[in-house]
Amino acid sequence: MPESRDPRPPAILLMGPTASGKTDLAVALVERLPCEIVSVDSAMIYRGMDIGTAKPNRETLARAPHRLIDILDPVESYSTAAFRTDALEAMAEISASGRIPLLVGGTMLYFRALQQGLASLPSADAEVRQQLLDEAARVGWGGMHTHLSAVDPVSAAQIHPNDPQRIQRALEVHRLTGRAMSALIAEAADAEPFPYRPLKLVRCPADRSLLHRRIERRFHAMLEEGLVDEVESLRRRGDLHEDLPAMRCVGYRQVLKYLTGAYNWEEMMHRGIVASRQLAKRQMTWLRAERDCQWLGEDADPVEQSLRLWDGLSRS
Repeated sequence: MPESRDPRPPAILLMGPTASGKTDLAVALVERLPCEIVSVDSAMIYRGMDIGTAKPNRETLARAPHRLIDILDPVESYSTAAFRTDALEAMAEISASGRIPLLVGGTMLYFRALQQGLASLPSADAEVRQQLLDEAARVGWGGMHTHLSAVDPVSAAQIHPNDPQRIQRALEVHRLTGRAMSALIAEAADAEPFPYRPLKLVRCPADRSLLHRRIERRFHAMLEEGLVDEVESLRRRGDLHEDLPAMRCVGYRQVLKYLTGAYNWEEMMHRGIVASRQLAKRQMTWLRAERDCQWLGEDADPVEQSLRLWDGLSRS
């Protein structure tokens, strides 16, 4: 007997690191498929932050409108839970209209929450965190990662040994609950199953040096387009400071320090490029742990590859 068809409506999830060409591919897909884009980007949500977030310009948005961009003032905060609610609502509206939700971005935490739900994890505990920092000072974060592998091998496999923040959080959750963080997240996924049948595409150059060159070129282009003026305009408001989530976005943080005199021009450029590369590295770590992804190669047209994969999903 043939397997029954998955009754869930389809959706396309287009993921990738910064500067990998996701937006161009998404716009091309909108022109070939009945898709509507939902942005999965924790920086594009802010109004007035256009250049440094590589937000699509007016011409691009006229060709391919994006939901969930320009929805907040930079002084406001936005939670992962709020994103999940807003994204699922947008996807439901798109599906109800007979179109395909196309989710595009590089905020991997948003993608995970969307697909797996939100686990009821304990709040940060200052005493436990200090204990973990003291231990890390003795054994190093590599040793802490080894310890994590013993108590939560699933999380350890998804977290890079050089990612102290996530190692600390996973160990903190285990100490506070006595359970693996991965198990709590899995339970949340069972309680809140993703109501769509996803085609998960990853847009990323296989050659890391190529991605690094793209990142450097793009940061220089942002400066030429007026990133410093954009940050200065935000700074003149008087109500934005470097501890706000919006001002901690890559690029904005470094330019803000330049404007306050903490960095000179050369240091600002260097730190902005390095921070962008580090962001891409973190995104790649998440993507390698993501299941059932279709990685689009550089040796073929990514649009045609995506259309073939979509045809396979739509026939299944």
